[in-house]
Amino acid sequence: MIAQQFSHVRHWVFDLDNTLYPPEARLFDQIEVKMTDWVMHTLGVDKPEANRLRQHYWQLYGTTLAGLMAEHEMPPDGYLHAVHDISFDALIPDPHLAAQIRALPGRRIVYTNGSAPYAEKVLAARGLAGVFDAIYGVEHAGFRPKPDRAAFEAVFAQDGVDPPRAAMFEDDPRNLAVPHALGMRTVHVAPAPVTAPHIQHHTADLSGFLSQLLA
Repeated sequence: MIAQQFSHVRHWVFDLDNTLYPPEARLFDQIEVKMTDWVMHTLGVDKPEANRLRQHYWQLYGTTLAGLMAEHEMPPDGYLHAVHDISFDALIPDPHLAAQIRALPGRRIVYTNGSAPYAEKVLAARGLAGVFDAIYGVEHAGFRPKPDRAAFEAVFAQDGVDPPRAAMFEDDPRNLAVPHALGMRTVHVAPAPVTAPHIQHHTADLSGFLSQLLA
């Protein structure tokens, strides 16, 4: 049974975007528009070039922010505030998911490449406020993003996560490679499965998956 494969877990680490809410909410569509606008105005380029740079930095550095900081020495705070200034109306509270996460044995945290204040707004809109023991954003990793190993190590050290007794839930497959290498159980949360050695489980339904663990 799948529950037996998680019986040792006492540290539950959840990504935020497209993991704790369904991708159909399309929050990132709004964020990507804000990112592109920021790149346009900050670097003085047109929209096609700004969009290309946004994607290029994401692929090369893990986040657009990391690329802007590395290549243009851009301060992160104004950017993080601007790109996360979006509407959360598409998010629907999920009391069943909240109850399941609360029932997990041990410590439960959110770790996102977004900012912690943004994560708090998302969790509130999903009815998940107060469900987690801690919320960590990219600022808690010195603005280093997942999938950088140093980012994971910084956040896990702050929270006291014991990787061999931990599980990571994440929609981006590349962000599960380091958790797997550290000895964590890895769960890919996405509509379509991805085959990779560092992905141990896949689900398109986080609530249903947690139900199996708690059965």
